[in-house]
This record gives sequence, C-alpha cells and structure tokens, in this order.
Amino acid sequence: MTSTQEPPELTPHIAEAPESRSAEERVACIRRRLERLIGIAATEGNALTVLRNGDQIFAAMLAAIRGAEHTVDMMTFVYWKGDIARQFAQALADRSRAGVRVRLLLDGFGSRLIEAEQLRTMERAGVEVTWFRKPLYLSPLKQNHRCHRKVLVVDEERAFTGGVGIAQEWCGDARSPQEWRDTHVEVQGPAVDGIAAAFAQNWAECHDELFDERDRFTEHRPQGDAVVQVVRGSASIGWQDMQTLLRVMLESAEERFRLATAYFSPDAFFTALLCATARRGVEVEILLPGPHTDKRVCQLAGQHYYEDLIACGVKIYQYQPTMMHAKVITVDRVAALTGSTNFNCRSLDHDEEVMLAVLDQEFTATLDEHFDVDVTASELIKAGRWKKRSLLQRAREVAVQPIRRFL
Repeated sequence: MTSTQEPPELTPHIAEAPESRSAEERVACIRRRLERLIGIAATEGNALTVLRNGDQIFAAMLAAIRGAEHTVDMMTFVYWKGDIARQFAQALADRSRAGVRVRLLLDGFGSRLIEAEQLRTMERAGVEVTWFRKPLYLSPLKQNHRCHRKVLVVDEERAFTGGVGIAQEWCGDARSPQEWRDTHVEVQGPAVDGIAAAFAQNWAECHDELFDERDRFTEHRPQGDAVVQVVRGSASIGWQDMQTLLRVMLESAEERFRLATAYFSPDAFFTALLCATARRGVEVEILLPGPHTDKRVCQLAGQHYYEDLIACGVKIYQYQPTMMHAKVITVDRVAALTGSTNFNCRSLDHDEEVMLAVLDQEFTATLDEHFDVDVTASELIKAGRWKKRSLLQRAREVAVQPIRRFL
C-alpha cells in the first residue's frame, strides 16, 4: 500500500566549492558521483542531436519511423488529436503492414483523448497497442502513478526522448501560443540501450511478451564522443534515483545551474537546496511558463516559493510567447540533463520518468544557447514587484499547498 504521509523534511547541506577546476576535472567528478550514487554506468561513444520544437522534433521522429526495417518501440504519456496524431498513426501502421514489428504503449490517463479511428488504423495494420494502467481497471491507490516517459526506439539503433507528446499543441516552432516550446533529443550509440530499457520496463508490466525473434540485440558501435547515463524514475516510497540525479547536479554546480521546466512545484527540501546553491555563489537561473500554462494550479504552487528563492539570489524568468514545456538542466557548461522529468513532486514521487545525464560540452553549449534565446523572450521576476502581488494571488498560492505533492 502506498503511504499518504509526507516524508520527513530534510536539511540540505552543501560543502564549500573547491578551487576552480578544469572542465575535464568537473566532468570526471560529476560522472563518478552519478555512477556511484545512482549505480548506473555511463556509456561512451554516443552521438546526440538536440531537436528544438515540433518542426524539428516531429520531422526527425517520423523520418525514423518511416525508415524502420526491423522494429519500432514507442511509448508516450500524451497522444491526443490533430493532424500530427494522424501522421504518427499512419506511419506506424504503414511500417507494421510492411512487416516491421511495431509496439505502442500509451498511458491510460494521458492518452485517453486519442481518436478511436487512429487506434483502429493502427490495430488493423497489426500494431501492438497496449495501455499502461487504464484508470477503469485500477484500484484508487494506483490511479495517481502514471507513465510520463516519452520514448521512441527504431531498429535498436536510434532513440528519441524528451518532453513532447503526440498532439497538435507541440507542432510548429513556438511562434504563437498555439505552438508549444519543447526540447527532444535523438540518440545513437550505446545509450540507446538505456532508453530501450525504459520502454521494456513499462511494457513488461502491460504485456506478456517482452521480446521476440525480431529483436536482434545488436552491439552498438561508437557514434560520437558524448558520455551519457540513462536514469529511470519509478513511483515508489522514499528517495528515488531521479531525486538523487537532481541533487547531484545541484550540489556539483560550481559556477552556474540552469533549469527550464514546464511544471515547478518542488518540496521544501529542493526549494532549500536551490537556495543553498545560490548562496554559495552559484548563478541559479530558472525558466518557467508565464501567462501561457496548461496547469495553472501547478504554477500557483511554485509561485508560493518565488519570494524565498529570489531573496536567496535565484533568478526566475517566465516565458512569454507560449507554453514552456521543455525539461532541461545545464551545469557549469559541461553537463546537462534532459528528458521527461519536471521539477515537481509529481515527477519525482509519482510518475515513471526517464532522463539523460549528458557529459558533453558541445551538447551542453547548444542547450545553453537555447536557454539564452528563451530568456530574451521572458520576463524576469523582480523581488520588489513580486512582494507587491495582490492578496488574491497570495491566497491562491496558499490554497493549493495542501495538494502540492500531487502536482
């Protein structure tokens, strides 16, 4: 039975930063901390491509599916409606009819809006469509634990993960409120196995057959220079790997910690850890949704902590053009996290998630460049103005606190 009690509050402690070290020394230190504290070996020889917004993301994913020769494994939290949803359904169905083994895992809650015709198109073509924890068949205690992972693995050689769902909201290039801002990553090399394992873990819960003769289990040849650790988060009681991952990155930062997230409602521990990181001289910047958000309640829960964070020296920006849905962290220009995890209690305590911990300066520089561009379209929350916010705003922030751990 899942406990409904709040975990005891912890007090973060961060040692003073050592004297400035080279980029190579910082990478080596972060790698060993991640490997030892999470217990998952990082892989070398990976090639990563950052995909920014739907125009790039969907084009790359659809091209990979249409070029599949052996297997396609895909899972997503959101599969809704619109032309892009139909394009994916048709592409998956076409490859299945061509003899490719196609498996699609949909979250029972997040993908409940999928059109029946899309399901029929895929199932008639032989696509194996499976649902993760359909609410109708679950006990009340399991309703809250969802599969929030976004994974596409093609021919065991190419994988995609990040923040996008399959819906019209993610199309375009963040040019208007109807075109969400998001980040996805294409991976080639040994790290593909870690992403494939994230799919396999959730597929095994929902399907009797874990693999078949079409799975070749091929070895990976080096494709690039990036070091990548794939970290999976799963709903459980107590401290999880995803929380350790975020904690290592915060405590390892020596100069700069950047966070872009769609949903920001951390617990008391991570709020204090952000403050402690800023107080020891690290530049801490947080990029969040502004006027365009699909979960106003979650935004209010996070805004309750703005005043404390700003007082500690944390810079908070609200993205103005559209919904900010990316999940990206960069540290000291040498390390980065990206994947499906938000900086909120839901991602850390309740949902199945997957993140890439990447140790590669070129990859990190690309994400930092995107952050810089996004900041130019954002509004900095200023301490003086935020303190003068209305009583109604303050009351709303307080009102959502009792349900913060579910947001």
